[in-house]
Amino acid sequence: MKQKCLIWLAGLLLTCNVAVAQLQWRELPITPAQEQRIVDVEITGKDGVITVRTPRRITVRVFTILGQNVSMATLNPGVSELRIGARGIYIVKVGNLTQKVAL
Repeated sequence: MKQKCLIWLAGLLLTCNVAVAQLQWRELPITPAQEQRIVDVEITGKDGVITVRTPRRITVRVFTILGQNVSMATLNPGVSELRIGARGIYIVKVGNLTQKVAL
């Protein structure tokens, strides 16, 4: 029974990896006035979307709470979003900033 559960769990994790590997960040258009109001990096999550607002070019990494890499990208200044289909808790790392995001 344990072996069947482990095989099922391994298959589930492999399926999640395939789905997660296809995620891509999307830059949102903003006005110059909005861009000037972005002073520091801001990370938010809502309705299956992680949003990052940044005043400078940054590298962002997103992980599941189990440590699986969901996404790694370099984002341009402005607002970018990553749509994740799976609900859950994610860890977002931007430089020295690490934040938990619940979707």
